[in-house]
Amino acid sequence: CRPAAPATLHFQSYVTRAHPSPLPTAPIQDALQRLISEMDERHLHRSQRWENNKDKRVNQRSAYLTARGRPTHPSEEEVRKEAAEKEYRRMDESVEVALQLNLDPRKPGQALRGSFSLPHGNGKKFGVAVFTDNMELAKEALANGAVVAGGASLIEDIKNGHVSLTSFQRTLASPEMMPQLSSIARLLGPRGLMPNPKLNTIQPQDQLLETLEQQQSGISNYRTDKEGIVRIGIGRGSFGVDKLMDNMRELMNEIQSIKPESFGKGKKGKGGSAKGTKYYLKAHLSGTQSKGSVLVDLRTIDPTSSFFMTDPL
Repeated sequence: CRPAAPATLHFQSYVTRAHPSPLPTAPIQDALQRLISEMDERHLHRSQRWENNKDKRVNQRSAYLTARGRPTHPSEEEVRKEAAEKEYRRMDESVEVALQLNLDPRKPGQALRGSFSLPHGNGKKFGVAVFTDNMELAKEALANGAVVAGGASLIEDIKNGHVSLTSFQRTLASPEMMPQLSSIARLLGPRGLMPNPKLNTIQPQDQLLETLEQQQSGISNYRTDKEGIVRIGIGRGSFGVDKLMDNMRELMNEIQSIKPESFGKGKKGKGGSAKGTKYYLKAHLSGTQSKGSVLVDLRTIDPTSSFFMTDPL
């Protein structure tokens, strides 16, 4: 008689609510390439839709101008000529990193905040307000691109609402102006506009103009939110993968350089955190108009890893 066939073994993966299956990750270079490919696909789809709907758009505008237009408004021929010459304008999307760190900002030393320069910039321009009691320096700051500049009079204008807080995104101040800024701290503070030495936005008068140029050109500020997450832009899609990789490398080296001695949960050793405690928990990449984000393989962005900024495969 024939021997009995061996029994077939069936293995069932151990996936429960407490032990979910791991989410797929991508090396940093692949994640950036995927984001840029998605941006190209969005642009192609929208430009095709722009061309397909051109006649409908022209007819709607012509009908509106015929019914409600004034003599100074363009004629139907001018509308059609403009539509034929005008192409779809591509949006240069920003690329943002959301880096979750094993930090509790409520504990001393774990609330990270600072500023640094990216090798290729972040692709943004910022309006800067300069607070100084030196009127000659204020005039030079305005000539060099500051949105507003001044001393006590500028503070009064902000306090009275004559200068809108939405007209600038960053502030600079000389040290002697800080006591006077306390009167508008409640206005500037919640918007993150209060000058801060950690952000290098409090500078001596002889360095204000140089710092103004740096702030306008897109020096990057970062801080951990209440969940220990750092969100920061590393450039735009038009930069390409290589420049975004350089910016990402600079960001991770900066975050690693300010790593606190003690972080994470659980018992702390004599030298700080317990052995094996992770500093980086998750990292996501996304674009301005992305439907979702890409989960990055932490090995490829951890400066202490042998796979830093490479493909582990």
